[in-house]
Amino acid sequence: MMTQIETTVHYDNGFGDEEDYMIQEDEWDRDMLLDPAWEKQQRKTFTAWCNSHLRKAETQIENIEDDFRNGLKLMLLLEIISGERLPKPDRGKMRFHKIANVNKALDFITSKGVKLVSIGAEEIVDGNVKMTLGMIWTIILRFAIQDISVEETSAKEGLLLWCQRKTAPYRNVNVQNFHISWKDGLAFCALIHRHRPDLIDYAKLNKVSCVVFLLLYLSSVTLFCPSVHTVDIINTPKPDERAIMTYVSCFYHAFAGAEQAETAANRICKVLGVNQENEKLMEEYEKLASELLEWIRRTTPWLENRAAEKTMVEMQRKLEDFRDYRRMHKPPKVQEKCQLEISFNTLQTKLRLSNRPAFMPSEGKMVSDIASAWQGLDGAEKGYEEWLLTEIRRLERLDHLAEKFCQKATTHETWASGKELILSQKDYETATLTEVRALLRKHEAFESDLAAHQDRVEQIAAIAQELNELDYHGVAAVNQRCQSICDLWDQLGTLTQKRREAVERTEKLLETIDQLFLEFAKRSAPFNNWMEGAMEDLQDMFIVHTIDEVQSLISAHEQFKATLPEADGERQAILGIHNEVQKISQSYGIKANLLNLYSTITTEELLAKWDKVKKLVPQREGSLQEELAQQHTNERLRRQFATQANLIGPWIQTRMENKNLIYHQHIQESLVFDNKHTNYTMEHIRVGWELLLTTIARTINEIETQILTRDAKGISQEQMHEFRSSFNHFDRKNHGAMDTDDFRACLISMGYDLGEVEFARIMMLVDPSATGMVSFQSFIDFMTRETADTDTAEQVVASFRILAADKPYILVEELRRELPPDQAEYCILRMPRYSGPGGSAGALDYTAFSTALYGESDL
Repeated sequence: MMTQIETTVHYDNGFGDEEDYMIQEDEWDRDMLLDPAWEKQQRKTFTAWCNSHLRKAETQIENIEDDFRNGLKLMLLLEIISGERLPKPDRGKMRFHKIANVNKALDFITSKGVKLVSIGAEEIVDGNVKMTLGMIWTIILRFAIQDISVEETSAKEGLLLWCQRKTAPYRNVNVQNFHISWKDGLAFCALIHRHRPDLIDYAKLNKVSCVVFLLLYLSSVTLFCPSVHTVDIINTPKPDERAIMTYVSCFYHAFAGAEQAETAANRICKVLGVNQENEKLMEEYEKLASELLEWIRRTTPWLENRAAEKTMVEMQRKLEDFRDYRRMHKPPKVQEKCQLEISFNTLQTKLRLSNRPAFMPSEGKMVSDIASAWQGLDGAEKGYEEWLLTEIRRLERLDHLAEKFCQKATTHETWASGKELILSQKDYETATLTEVRALLRKHEAFESDLAAHQDRVEQIAAIAQELNELDYHGVAAVNQRCQSICDLWDQLGTLTQKRREAVERTEKLLETIDQLFLEFAKRSAPFNNWMEGAMEDLQDMFIVHTIDEVQSLISAHEQFKATLPEADGERQAILGIHNEVQKISQSYGIKANLLNLYSTITTEELLAKWDKVKKLVPQREGSLQEELAQQHTNERLRRQFATQANLIGPWIQTRMENKNLIYHQHIQESLVFDNKHTNYTMEHIRVGWELLLTTIARTINEIETQILTRDAKGISQEQMHEFRSSFNHFDRKNHGAMDTDDFRACLISMGYDLGEVEFARIMMLVDPSATGMVSFQSFIDFMTRETADTDTAEQVVASFRILAADKPYILVEELRRELPPDQAEYCILRMPRYSGPGGSAGALDYTAFSTALYGESDL
């Protein structure tokens, strides 16, 4: 459990830099007459509160209305609690000197937005108790209770809500106000136990033991001064509200500070733990890098030694030593190098993820340096291996070349055997187009094979040349055999070219015939279809009922007869294509069996169908003439029938109309436009339904957004519920957004100890457009960032500042008291001495230390 540390700070006329504060919300009712009992409570409470701050400047007051009369301690109190410099006080002891000093203090209070009604410097100098207490209450409201809020109710509600949340789990405690809810002391005990359970066993408390506890142990909490007796304001019918609020605000700041100190210590421990682990990895990297570089420096000269041995046995021994190096000595080093690179990358990743600077190894030990040295080793190794093999080959080369020549020559002669006979064949003369194309592809494959053997022939010639240069004893036989191979190679090249030309010529002729076959198929198929359709039409039965229909069929038949000359021309053209194929085949002596693969129609079929069409034309014409004569006969019968029907028809129609009058009846539809039983129409119901669907969809979207935010940010369900409860409580107008004052009160209720600058920073985050409103989403985003487990240099500095009780430096004993032993010693060894103003002996600079954690590495 973290304990709060009281720090003595020496003050003169002022403090550090100026800060901005927001306007004071509350005013004190200066006209209210104090109850004597309440006045006594306020005297003790306000005196204790003032001394809790004045003690930082090693002074205090005894009588609140007398000790502020000269204005000096009043100005000092304002300087301490505000951190700002007031005008230089008048040191005289005359009345006008005192009035001047008090006026300077009152002017400073007014400059902070506090309206001082009916309080004048003369009344403070004269020791007016009511006015003095009223002024101190105004200062407490401005600088302690309300945390610079705008109106008393909002800050008061926030503080009350904080008390209610902290004491909610405790029996017999029901905080509803700042007077009678505190008179039995149990609410004070509940607040103490909530934050310091080590001081009290709440389960065993009753009203008597509660008073005893407050008498005996309250001073150990060190809220503001040991001389304050909380029991003075309890066990009364109605405790003074201002005294209670003053006490509770001190509890709030004390316990909030303790929680901040614990959080700060945990953050520092986490940061230091990461730093220690990173430093260990850095040291291991440096050690492994040094060892690997040393091995490379020892091995490279051995690989660069090129002193050749005189015998094959000695060269074989060198080769075995090199193989042992490859099998046994180098593999472990390869693993070490790989592990070194992995460790370096892992370290850099850890540093980057923890916002630390990149690791810079010692000079000459970078990964690139190791890679460069390793590259040099590989180069030397490769050169050494090549040198060994070259020397061994040099000793074996002559016999090897001779054997190699024989092997290559035999292989080539075996491959070339029978190739002349194959190239002399004329199988393409009787082949079809498909077979000719296959022969051409086969010939192309042979040409590729021939080109591939070009390299072997050149190698044979090169080996023979080298054997000549080395004066090989069997060089004559080698030259004779090489010449024979070269002559055969030239002959194969000539035969290959001739065969290609003959096959390509045959392919072109067959392609021409193939195109004619295709043309025949394209023209014969439509012509054949036309003839088949014509035969169907000419043989088709017809059913007609009028002379006009017969005349139409006769007209169509005449048009068909007009197309016969054109069709006969197409027939002759198709037969001409067939004749052209026969001509080419006979002219160029093509012996292949020529079949048209594109069509199954033959010229014989076309001629037979054409003859049938010509026979059917006069037959169709005769049938149509017979039908025409029949329709003329039918037309005469129709006219005779019409004459009789026109006489009897009107008489029948007249009687049918009279009969139908009996059945005629008008039918109407009943339309209803209003309903006296309801004011709602179908349109009303439809609009209401659509509005309901829209509202449900919007609500679902808002809930899904909250779920996504919770899952993405790692917020628990309890935290999200607490955030929503706080937001709804302070969204007083139910607009779905809080104004600035409500947002400040909400933060105070959630335990934030806000200053003006800090609140202005938060408002820039949640309301960047300066609209004066904070939406629920902006509120959730802010609380998510606040609860996220991240750290920065600024957060670490702020954490150390909390442990140092707002001093710009921290002492060794404070580090050892607040941090675990190993991390405290880690900080003590690495934290530089504090050289700024106001430092004491042994003071350490935590700001420089924290900045170094996130700045340039010293390694």
